[in-house]
Amino acid sequence: MKSFSYTAQDAKGNTKKGVLVAESEQAFLARMKEMGLYAKDYKESDSDNSKSMYKFNSKELYFNCRQLSAMLTSGLTLVKALDILCKEQEKEKAKAIWQDVYENVQKGESFSDSLLKHKGSFPDFLISMVNAGESSGSLDVIMQRMANHYANENKLKNTIKSAMTYPMILAILCVVIVIFLFTFIMPTFIDMYDDPSTMPFLTKVLANISDFLRTKWYILVIIAVGGFFGISYALKVPSFRLKFDRLMLKGPGFGPLITKIYTGRFSRTLSSLYSSGIPMVECLQRSSAVLGNMYIDECFEDVISEVKQGEALSAAITRTGIFEPMFCSIIFVGEEAGALDSILESSSEYYEEESDSAVQRLVGMIEPIMLIFMGVVIGLVVCGIYPALYGSMESVESE
Repeated sequence: MKSFSYTAQDAKGNTKKGVLVAESEQAFLARMKEMGLYAKDYKESDSDNSKSMYKFNSKELYFNCRQLSAMLTSGLTLVKALDILCKEQEKEKAKAIWQDVYENVQKGESFSDSLLKHKGSFPDFLISMVNAGESSGSLDVIMQRMANHYANENKLKNTIKSAMTYPMILAILCVVIVIFLFTFIMPTFIDMYDDPSTMPFLTKVLANISDFLRTKWYILVIIAVGGFFGISYALKVPSFRLKFDRLMLKGPGFGPLITKIYTGRFSRTLSSLYSSGIPMVECLQRSSAVLGNMYIDECFEDVISEVKQGEALSAAITRTGIFEPMFCSIIFVGEEAGALDSILESSSEYYEEESDSAVQRLVGMIEPIMLIFMGVVIGLVVCGIYPALYGSMESVESE
């Protein structure tokens, strides 16, 4: 398959740009003709390169899964549903991917295999679920579950984004105030001292900071940029990433809150996979991978090994010490009652609500830290400039 980036003209003379996947140049030109477009300029590249350029986010996955579920439930064939879905895509790269999937399915290839060819664009979890739906003949039900899954995932992301808006504004405000105080306010009061040696110790320290920010600010920029890229690189080193991910779960204060968020996602994913008839070992592999935490992945290697040997899931998960005891007890009850899928689904709803609360509490921990930091900086500046202000007032009174 080839990917063609084109600039074309329609019957009304309007210029359109986009990406189209076709088997050959002739097939591309034929497809353009079908669409009522005249290709003025086009460029050909391997479709594998174009696939990796676009990745569907949770909002787009929710929309696509919901649309497919609705059309399949209404009795439309998968080929017709994919054709309609392709036309509904707003972004050209997304349309090109779905067009390729549609054409592959139309030729007799399975839906999951067609998605697998675009592995960089679609998550492994979705591909596994589609494969399970095809095997069980319940693709419409699976698509509805996937729509619910990605709707909840998108909701959590939006909750985090909206909750972090105020702390981010507060952080920017802190930086702006600090820069303003040290570059504009402090120099004015420092100039009141005729002899710098008479400055109090705190004022000298603040004066040096002020001078540094005004004359050598680029050093801070270099440190900030270097720190950002340094941390980004360090997180790619397995040993460091393992320690970082463990700290995220075990850290004081924020650790239990992040664990609740992970528990909600793990429970929902495991419930969706297990209720679709996927073997438990694969369910555990997929569910832990969705969390994106290396420490959890390492712990689950032991869990998967123990489950393969016949160990109860609840006992194996309890030994990891990752999830709270209540969740492990819920899994135990589900195993004993033979209703693990339904109990996991119920618990996932509870933990998703707890996740929202955990996000709010995490943000609640950040806000007072920001306010205290801002208060301390302003207080130090006031204490530093007060002697100069007091001295100038005395000199005015003596005159």
